Amino acid sequence: MATDMFRPLADRLRPRRLADFVGQRHLLAPGRPLFEAVDNGRLHSMILWGPPGTGKTTLARMIAEVANAEFIPLSAVLSNIKEIRSAIEAAKDLLAQERRTILFVDEVHRFNKSQQDAFLPHIEEGTIYFIGATTENPSFALNNALLSRARVYVLKTLQTEDLQQLIERALETPEGFGELTVEIPENIRRWFIDAADGDARRLLNFLEIAVDLARDDKNRAVISEELAKDMLAGGSVRRFDKQGDAFYDQISALHKSIRGSAPDASLYWLCRMLDGGCDPLYIARRLVRIASEDIGNADPRALQLSLDAWESQERLGSPEGELALAQAAAYMACAPKSNAVYRAFQAAQRDAAATGSVEVPIHLRNAPTKLMRELGYGKCYRYAHDEPEGYAAGENYFPDGLNPKPYYHPVGRGLEIKIAEKLKRLKALDDAQKTGKS
Repeated sequence: MATDMFRPLADRLRPRRLADFVGQRHLLAPGRPLFEAVDNGRLHSMILWGPPGTGKTTLARMIAEVANAEFIPLSAVLSNIKEIRSAIEAAKDLLAQERRTILFVDEVHRFNKSQQDAFLPHIEEGTIYFIGATTENPSFALNNALLSRARVYVLKTLQTEDLQQLIERALETPEGFGELTVEIPENIRRWFIDAADGDARRLLNFLEIAVDLARDDKNRAVISEELAKDMLAGGSVRRFDKQGDAFYDQISALHKSIRGSAPDASLYWLCRMLDGGCDPLYIARRLVRIASEDIGNADPRALQLSLDAWESQERLGSPEGELALAQAAAYMACAPKSNAVYRAFQAAQRDAAATGSVEVPIHLRNAPTKLMRELGYGKCYRYAHDEPEGYAAGENYFPDGLNPKPYYHPVGRGLEIKIAEKLKRLKALDDAQKTGKS
């Protein structure tokens, strides 16, 4: 047992029974497919997808133990081709002895396509049961061929009650600190849980360090507020990776909150991203995009305000410039919304791509030289400022042979109400021009 105590607390507390597994009740409650498969020793290949510290490796080891299968772990970060081949050969030898093998690959998303494909024949032949663990969205990080041969299970962030249960187990069981007298006030437990941010491994690391620092020669550890504050002084590191799902999920939440006219939620997600270490200039660029895509001409001031916020961030830096981002986000969330320009732009893009290099009508061409004028460039062009109401009613500005299309449909919100009225008046002038000609 003394030797065992040199192992990290998180490793010592790995559960060996389904009943001891903390969290993931949506997967491991009796009656759930994964619970029944593990409980009955029925193996299948799978991908365990979830944030760090949610039990992916622990679950894989437990599955192997319950099924009485050999567990061969590999790390996609550290393992090379030689180690992969060695693991496959070991699995073949075990299969010859009628023993099943679980090949567990941590950080499987770090393997490239050819490395992932290397496992496929061995999965199909039954040489191995493949379990991959990933923090990245399997839809983007893994090959379709591998996904088609493995079921994906989504592990969720551990909740406060799960982490409280984990602390109790660490303090009471022999594998943890059951042989010590540990005093840790409730408020310090809450500090550790908040700083862990749903990560069991991080929580147990906090607890282990605190106990080690507070332990005296009488096997007693009293964890004081001063000690806890010193440990957490560097601040917690939130789950945020500019290459990962947390990044895209949170920017999506910010965008949708602004689009949904929810200023409070918009500010919350803005602060979540800043708290997680997101580059404020990235957020500034996204706010400019949102101003055009979701507000548009319903309130053109939003575009200018978002640009001003970007400039403020560049000039002032953090944290002063971030207030300008908050101002822009709150204003844009409250502004009238229109995606009319966005939709019109997409429709015009499709037609521009489909029609190819159709020529500009001759009356719309510029004629800066004598030759161009002799060729008729600009002939019959109607100068709008010389027309009644400053509008050349009935004039066509599309290429010859291409039927004019109404791409832009202003919505009944904000400034676009006035724009719609203007366009309606111009259409009436066009219709009158056509009627007069006929």
